[in-house]
Amino acid sequence: MSKITKVKISYDGIVLANAKSAGQMTITLKQLFLALAKNVPANANGSKLRANPYKMWSGIDPSLPKKKIEVLGPPPTSGTRDAFVELAMEGGCKQFPAIKKIRRSEKSRYKAICHGIREDGGFIEAGENDVLIIQKLVANTNAFGIFGFSFLDLNNDQVQGSSINGTAPEFDAIASGKYPISRSMYFYVKNAHVGVVPGIREYVSEFTAEKAWGPDGYLADKGLIPLPDADRKKSAEAAQKFAPLSM
Repeated sequence: MSKITKVKISYDGIVLANAKSAGQMTITLKQLFLALAKNVPANANGSKLRANPYKMWSGIDPSLPKKKIEVLGPPPTSGTRDAFVELAMEGGCKQFPAIKKIRRSEKSRYKAICHGIREDGGFIEAGENDVLIIQKLVANTNAFGIFGFSFLDLNNDQVQGSSINGTAPEFDAIASGKYPISRSMYFYVKNAHVGVVPGIREYVSEFTAEKAWGPDGYLADKGLIPLPDADRKKSAEAAQKFAPLSM
């Protein structure tokens, strides 16, 4: 088996955003799951399920807006969609004890419950054109959209991120992992190609240089959220030595 070097490069956050002219949402992962899941618990522990009956956010909890649930999100082919269902949907789903209990014994059923997105109009597949989603949110202040933090940051004059589990989607909260819908970003190098395929060693060296991925680097200007200093140093050393991934 070929040796692979795994290079951790940054963090990314996925946001639930709406127009800045509307009220800012404060929501939990559990409430978000109940809003967007295809099937939801019909009792407290989640041992019984039913088709999602919630049409209004306030129907889930009176603290949520008295507005129709209308969320524009990425399609199943999107990496953002994959991360959202794993971090946000599953994060809320497994808070129901009976569902969490089947995670190992009935993996397929568990995944179907926790990753299943409603198809009755509460969630609208809006493609992967984030610019179009921003335009739709500005035009419809009742709607929310799902996309990456970097795009929220670029358009923070028009849209705002919801607070999830009491934490707003801010740079420091994502970089520290405190924001619950955050993920690490990586690239991988096939070590057998180093010295054979031109440019690989130089690419890794450039990407892991402070001028590129550091807090003041040019990648930060493009939306990359840098690793903390100690993590960045450790990752750079491993990358530049092409330390193989432990299997």
